[in-house]
Amino acid sequence: MFSKKKSSKSDVKNIVTLNIYADKNYIFKNDLFKPLKKLTFNKNNFITSYVSNKDLITTTMHISRSIPDEDIADYIDIKAYEELGLDQATQYTVTYHEVETDAEEREFHLFVAEPEVLDALYLPLKNQTKYIDLILPAPLLYKVLYKKEILRDNNNHCFIYFTKNEASITIYKNGQYLYSKFMEFSLEQIYDKYCELIGEKVDEKEFYKILETEGLKTIDENYQKNFMKIFGELFIIINDIIIYAKRAFELDGIDQMFIGSQNGPIIGLDDYSQNYLGLDSIDFNFNNYDIKNDEWYTDQLQYLMLLSTLDYIEDSEGYVNLTMYPRPPSFMNRASGQFIIALLSSILLSLIYPMIYFGGYYLNSAKIYAYDSQDKKLTIESNKYKAILEKKRAKIKLLEKKLAQLLDIYNSKTETLRVIYNKKVNYRLKSATFYILAKELNKFDLNIDNLRSDNDTFYISLVSSNDRKITKLIQYISDKHFNDIVHIDIDKIQKDPQNNYYRGLLTVEFR
Repeated sequence: MFSKKKSSKSDVKNIVTLNIYADKNYIFKNDLFKPLKKLTFNKNNFITSYVSNKDLITTTMHISRSIPDEDIADYIDIKAYEELGLDQATQYTVTYHEVETDAEEREFHLFVAEPEVLDALYLPLKNQTKYIDLILPAPLLYKVLYKKEILRDNNNHCFIYFTKNEASITIYKNGQYLYSKFMEFSLEQIYDKYCELIGEKVDEKEFYKILETEGLKTIDENYQKNFMKIFGELFIIINDIIIYAKRAFELDGIDQMFIGSQNGPIIGLDDYSQNYLGLDSIDFNFNNYDIKNDEWYTDQLQYLMLLSTLDYIEDSEGYVNLTMYPRPPSFMNRASGQFIIALLSSILLSLIYPMIYFGGYYLNSAKIYAYDSQDKKLTIESNKYKAILEKKRAKIKLLEKKLAQLLDIYNSKTETLRVIYNKKVNYRLKSATFYILAKELNKFDLNIDNLRSDNDTFYISLVSSNDRKITKLIQYISDKHFNDIVHIDIDKIQKDPQNNYYRGLLTVEFR
């Protein structure tokens, strides 16, 4: 069951995290995460808790992709009762989380809890807080580490965590929850096993102090010897669980192992991880995110609940929520509230309806009077501006007529000046043109027997002992005086049979 409702940030000022197993609660307020001494009702508090592995039934279910999304919840509910052998007379809380996969069938992780168990855990708290917004399955607390990019999602990680009531192992593959299991090695059980080994009851506070401060590297030989037996047995079980997970889920291996407890790191467990599992391990401590805290160490599950809640408030899509104690809807969304609002609305409408006509009549009369007064004022103003516009239009017509006359005079004088300018500046003297032609003819040893001109066009009758001299002249004039001539051409070159000279009429048109 996915939770679809999104909580508005403006509705939440504080976040309260409840660890019902350790009986310790925290509040995130004014950017400070600190212990909360007493639970009270406050509608500005967003309340989050978790259910441990030992109070959950977890399994994996595969479903055909042909089943519509709207039927998934009912289908999973029915299959959960069948496959897990649940008591049909008991209404279990069945929630699920879909795994991102490209397989032929859709894959879901199921988290099932008995309502009696949840009531036993949470009803005493619910009586104090009036509601619990979010209850997360413990195995899914680690997912936020990937969503917040605290851990990379391209590795296989194993989380081992000891609390007072439970020891759990949880495996994630590429940022996705894969498998979890609780072990009979909670901190209390480790204490009991130690007392059983030495055959007497030791001081509990002293025991936990040595475990937390010296761990498996204690200088006390009695503690060290018995710790080795207890944790040796534990890591054999852990190794069996990892072997099973690798076989069942086709897991290549574990890239990194994280080990911690609610009271802080246990010194020396990294050696056991290396010796029994062949894996490097580091402390389960993710206090590197920017959350202020006055304690030297805070239970990491409290931090994971806080981070998950912050992410849930932004977008609750995909989160598994086991709560059976949601906060009541706002007054307007309650059935009683909607009934009262509807009743008051109907009474108000019944009283207002007869007054609509009277109110409308007087309102329309007032509007008509106001519009009449405004119309008279606007009519006077309109007539005034119409008269001004008529005078302006008449004046514009006179000015346009005068402007047209001035433009004719301007254009006439402009044309005269252009002609004069061309005569004075751009006029090409024929003597200069004759000089140029004579100079070029002399270069190619050509003679002229006739020359005439028509404006800027010159007709030259050429005489030469070699016809190639004539063509070279034409080519030379074309190249050299390209920008000065418009056209150059010679119709044909003929040889005079009487004197063996070549003749041709060259036409050159200058710009």
